[in-house]
Amino acid sequence: MLSMAADVTLKLVSILPKSVLQLYALDLVNPLSSLLSSHQTEVAISCAAALNLSLSNLSTKSGKEVWDVLKKTEIVSQVISNLRCFPGCAKPVEYFQQMALLLSTILWWWPPSRFSVWSDAELMKGLNDILKLDNYGKAALLKLYSSIALCGNGTKKLLESGEVLEQMVQCMDNSHPHSVRIEGFKLAQCLAINENTCIQMMRLCCKPIIKAIISGMSELSSNSRKISNDQMSLLEEACRLALITRWTGEHHIHLWKQGIDKILLDLLLNFRNQLYKHSMSLDEQIATAKEGLNANYLLVLRSYIWDILGWLAIHCGEDFHPESELYINILIACACLTFVDAIRKWHKIYEKDNAGVFRSESATRAVLMMIYSPCKCIASRTRTILSEILEPDGLEYLKTLVHFLNNLSSWTEFGMPDRLQIIIYLMGFACYSGLPQYQTWVVKRRGVKTLLALMRWCLSNDFHLERSSFAPHLHNAVCERICCWVSAEDWVGKDILLFYSLWGLAELIQHSLCIGNNQDRISCEMRQIEAQLVSELQDICTNSCAPGLQWYAAFILSYFGYYGFPGKHAKRIGKALNEKDDADIQLILANGECLSVHGVVLAIQCPSLLPPEVLLPGEALVMLLEYIYLGYLQAGDELAKKLRILAKRCNLQSLLQMLCRKRPKWGTAFPSVDLNVALGPSGHCFSDVILEAKATELLGWTCGVCSLPRPHMHAHKVVLSSSCDYLRALFKSGMQESHLETIKVSISWEAMVKLGDCFYSGKLPKPPSGCLWNIMDTEEKLRELQPYVELFGLSEFWLMQDVQEACSDVIVSCLGSSRELSIKILHVAANLSVWKLAEVAATYAAPLYRQLCNSGELESLDEMLVEMVRAASVQLSQQGGNHSQ
Repeated sequence: MLSMAADVTLKLVSILPKSVLQLYALDLVNPLSSLLSSHQTEVAISCAAALNLSLSNLSTKSGKEVWDVLKKTEIVSQVISNLRCFPGCAKPVEYFQQMALLLSTILWWWPPSRFSVWSDAELMKGLNDILKLDNYGKAALLKLYSSIALCGNGTKKLLESGEVLEQMVQCMDNSHPHSVRIEGFKLAQCLAINENTCIQMMRLCCKPIIKAIISGMSELSSNSRKISNDQMSLLEEACRLALITRWTGEHHIHLWKQGIDKILLDLLLNFRNQLYKHSMSLDEQIATAKEGLNANYLLVLRSYIWDILGWLAIHCGEDFHPESELYINILIACACLTFVDAIRKWHKIYEKDNAGVFRSESATRAVLMMIYSPCKCIASRTRTILSEILEPDGLEYLKTLVHFLNNLSSWTEFGMPDRLQIIIYLMGFACYSGLPQYQTWVVKRRGVKTLLALMRWCLSNDFHLERSSFAPHLHNAVCERICCWVSAEDWVGKDILLFYSLWGLAELIQHSLCIGNNQDRISCEMRQIEAQLVSELQDICTNSCAPGLQWYAAFILSYFGYYGFPGKHAKRIGKALNEKDDADIQLILANGECLSVHGVVLAIQCPSLLPPEVLLPGEALVMLLEYIYLGYLQAGDELAKKLRILAKRCNLQSLLQMLCRKRPKWGTAFPSVDLNVALGPSGHCFSDVILEAKATELLGWTCGVCSLPRPHMHAHKVVLSSSCDYLRALFKSGMQESHLETIKVSISWEAMVKLGDCFYSGKLPKPPSGCLWNIMDTEEKLRELQPYVELFGLSEFWLMQDVQEACSDVIVSCLGSSRELSIKILHVAANLSVWKLAEVAATYAAPLYRQLCNSGELESLDEMLVEMVRAASVQLSQQGGNHSQ
């Protein structure tokens, strides 16, 4: 009877509409969960399948309630137990498949469930063994692996096992069914969700993955007439994985070797089924591209194709030459035709073909990347082909773009044109700025002023827009489900309008400096805006999180004589540039003069200057020291020439790039002053002060430099003075304390390590997050947070506002996710007399006030602290807050 009931339930769940399933989700979860451990295999299989269907159709609103029920039934532990018996048990493969699919769905919906899976060594080993077997459900297991990879720590576990990657690549081979190959591609996408893990994956199996991508994108045979849904899904997943081209690396070389240009052309124009001459004139190439585009072949893949083409172009080497000029020329022609069509017929496209608009954005972006590709061949061909396609109406289109962009800054946020139109026109304007025959017209029509107005509009209106918000093919549900990932800022970031404005501005300013007889003089218009623009660009370098924005701002600054990379931390270290008190190195100039500098700064920033020796003429060296300390320098053209020689000699590649005014290399991290290495062996010989932490029990504490028994740090007065006004005043006071070799600091060693990071890199390390944070008990969480509380108190006394704000952000974030910590943080903060933080903790404890009273937890606090919590609770009630949280 039970078997029959389970079977009927599965059939009902399979046919019921999603809306009905969502209504009864809670009613189904408990009984189905309890039967997963049934000794009747058929019952367990049916219940797992029914529960999986029910959870797959769950509404977001009921997610928390369902998870509460699942936790009570301990379903994750039960399913793990069921899976542990494989391989080697007598149960059928279907049992394994249904349990794996159910666990995958649970991991997809609820991040707290993931730790218990990826941390189970026995389970993970068993899954790895199963993946090697042919008679098990590979698709179900790959799907489970993809859900495990949603957790950043889970991804690390999977990447540690080379066997998983090897089997994943094998599953992507065309010898497997489409369903298995698709799941293989999806797993690879999850493992390559950011640049670091992508690089790690490629380091382990670059060639096999590229081979699998090419195979997947070549899925359609030459005699294919009708494309099945499975084939289409496979093509899309292969193209989605090929978007790893957005990051530089060895995989680009292998893609070109495998004929990626021919593959893209096949997917774009069904090129394999057409008969074309091996040699074509430019007109014939454009005609072929136009005819192929009009056939509307595989439209769903076009945005992927344009993106892949753009990434390939922007990451090419300067001297790269594609094997087939015909293929790359027709690809370029296709992208240029799509771009020109977009700016010519915007309103028509917008009204009748929204999908066409999205494809136009990707094509326009690809054209922009190809025009400014480091590869001379691709850049030259793109300019030639685009110029040809724009004739005879190119100037009229340009006038339309300029008129539109000139009016843009007058729009309000609520009355703006379509954002895609803005982006396409702005990219189009940047494309025109790269075409020699239009550059002078753009500059004379005050194109620089147009882009400046747009740049300032973006900055003043705090307008943010990231590409994934308007490019449907980039929308990936996986990114909405991830946890425990340290997400580096995208190179372009969330200010895409500002980025394209800076890109176009850089090209126009470069050209505007060459207009007229005197190339060394900036035009009158440029001189009028120079001071304000320099300030704005330096602010972008200092305050933006997106490396692309910072790079292009720095690139533009180079045309005004500012070379380098301004930053907040560099500005602090730069205070020491002309300070002689703590200088310990004398640099001897060619003319016999000496410069007093700090050995620790040179050792980390420019070791080529050590040991001291007779160097180049003093003026160039003085400017170079300005860069070493401040991160940037200011110099005229003649001095910049001398600095190029010195920068090359000192192997300062980033500075040399700016001095030579080379375009930013896409994806490169923005250089910053980071002296953290000085806290290690390379900086010990320059140490002139010791920071000693308060006595704590640290097992195995030893110092490699001295015999002091207590935890301490060999530091440098020049760094401490630059980072902390209190210590700066102390060292300069002349009092007895200013000459102490050891400064005792009333914080723990753990807090001191974080303080050292703040002083030397300008960054405060973050505590564990995600799964690793959630599995900690309250005492473990408190131990993680206590150093931040100590630092908060010290920064108040030492006048370090930035450090205090950073500590506050960390503590508040942790209290928001773990309110049970609030009373303990309140107690610690009060003991340290950090009353600002105590008030914050009391505010977070306020919603729990009644519960705390009933549990007796408040009895451990003195009356003043209890009153703080009570007052915060009363204030919350008056504001209509919820005490039941």
